[in-house]
Amino acid sequence: MNDLVRQHTALSDVELEWLHLLVSEWQLLADLSFADLVLWVPTLDGTRYVSVAQMRPNTGPTSHQDDMVGHLVPRGRRPLLDAALDEGRIVREGDPEWREEVPVRVESIPVRREGRVLGVIARNTNLLTVRTPSRLELTYLQSASDLAQMIAAGSFPFPGHEVDMDHVPRVGDGLIRLDAEGHVQYASPNALSAYHRLGLATDLVGLHLGEATAELAPAKGPVDEAMVKLASGWAPRGAEVEANDCIVQLRAIPLKPKGTRIGSLILLRDITEVRRRERELITKDATIREIHHRVKNNLQTVAALLRLQARRMDSDRGKEALNEAVRRVGSIAIVHETLSQNLDERVDFDEIADRVLAMVAEISPGRITGRRTGRFGILGAEVATPLSMVLTEVLQNAIEHGFAPEQQGSIEVHAVRGAAAGHDEARLLVTVQDNGRGLPEGFDAKNGGNLGLQIVRTLVEGELAGTFDMLPGPTGGTRVLFDLPVAAEKR
Repeated sequence: MNDLVRQHTALSDVELEWLHLLVSEWQLLADLSFADLVLWVPTLDGTRYVSVAQMRPNTGPTSHQDDMVGHLVPRGRRPLLDAALDEGRIVREGDPEWREEVPVRVESIPVRREGRVLGVIARNTNLLTVRTPSRLELTYLQSASDLAQMIAAGSFPFPGHEVDMDHVPRVGDGLIRLDAEGHVQYASPNALSAYHRLGLATDLVGLHLGEATAELAPAKGPVDEAMVKLASGWAPRGAEVEANDCIVQLRAIPLKPKGTRIGSLILLRDITEVRRRERELITKDATIREIHHRVKNNLQTVAALLRLQARRMDSDRGKEALNEAVRRVGSIAIVHETLSQNLDERVDFDEIADRVLAMVAEISPGRITGRRTGRFGILGAEVATPLSMVLTEVLQNAIEHGFAPEQQGSIEVHAVRGAAAGHDEARLLVTVQDNGRGLPEGFDAKNGGNLGLQIVRTLVEGELAGTFDMLPGPTGGTRVLFDLPVAAEKR
């Protein structure tokens, strides 16, 4: 819609936003009308119309098999559009049109905002299955007529009340029509069933819906009063009613076809099963976070035991081996600690990288400094856990073997997602550069090195399906490169 409006019309951004608000709501009009809706906007030169949006009904057959969005028609070809645009009124004159042997009733509804007609909705009803309407269908059509008049008057949709139609009740879920005092004039079978599940033992017709709803789901103080007002349809709002182990979602739509409120529509849906599943997911999420928390605690306990054992060792090599194990366990614990604080199995790895840098720097306090540049971004747990170990091993290796015993130096970890480096966004490029004494002559990055580098190769190439290389830095020192796929977070 944005592209079509800006390319063909003179509408302002504010007026375009009004059309977006209308389109977010007009499934309601299509379903109540049993009709297709096409939004036509006059072009910049005023000689044509461009169709910028289309909606088909969920309650009846369509009259447009093809996609109409983007079509251009000259003024004069569709007189009902001209009349609605020029006169600012709903136009219903004329005989039905025949489209592929299907009779279609065509109506035009002007779309008004602050006194100006922005475009016209063509409402097209397939008459092939027309029959004597039921009470439900008559209520739908009357409500559709009221909404159409509100659109023509500029009082619908409601400013500042944009809704997500995927998460609100639809016409077929349940509909109640109220009079101006809030009494029920009509309730669809689905609506009546929903209230029976809430505990209502009688029919709805004739009841004051706000009072009846408050009695079914009693609350105290202002909450009770707000529920009465909402269920009475005084304002365009939504709420949930819970009673008798049942949860019903309500949405109120005041009807003001001529500027004065004549009644309201209440759309409702039984969402008991939806909320039950959501609560189960919340419980599972809490359980998963608790598991990560306990794993972190257990790993920290293991690290503490290893650290205690290292202090009792007489052998310097034994102490160093145990301290390396402490750091490896600690890097995994950091990931689980981060996961225990999230709602999903993803982490911001920048925070983890900074903590790993700080942990490894403890090996040489004040002698070697480390810093991170660039961003790792959000990574899945399947990538974050082995990557934290890889980073720990590389940093630890650089500090222990890349510098002379009393040498001062620095290590920089640079991370960039593929798109920033001119590559596929699905990849992560990591560079670890130090300014130490460099690699020994004849070093083989593919096969040489200690246990730590063997762990790095195994994790990068096997677990992470990436590539690993070590080479002399451009100005001295050693450069370590990783290239990892990160888009598929669940392997």
